[in-house]
Amino acid sequence: QVQLVESGGGLVQAGGSLRLSCAASGRTFSGYTMGWFRRAPGKERDFVAAISTSGGSTSYADSVKGRFTISRDNAKNTVYLQMNSPKPEDTAVYYCAASRGSLISASSSYEYEYWGQGTQVTVSS
Repeated sequence: QVQLVESGGGLVQAGGSLRLSCAASGRTFSGYTMGWFRRAPGKERDFVAAISTSGGSTSYADSVKGRFTISRDNAKNTVYLQMNSPKPEDTAVYYCAASRGSLISASSSYEYEYWGQGTQVTVSS
């Protein structure tokens, strides 16, 4: 069982920066591929980024590639999403999730067993 709690959301100006954190409970955090997803108003939940169990490999949606960076600290049971140069279209509720699957399938929300409650990110123009 893994419990995930996101933090760090809020209001940010376009072109600024924001870092989201996701703290995980349990001693098996390092065994999970971790992902970030987001849901904008009136839209479906979309993949943002994922990171392998060791942190050595990452995957990004094309829409955030080059602007967002996912990282993890297995000693702290925490995964991060650094959001640089956010745009108004990045406004959404952001969720972290944990998967026993590999990074290959990490863009599919069906691969994830555990989800956080979400944190709101609003990007003003």
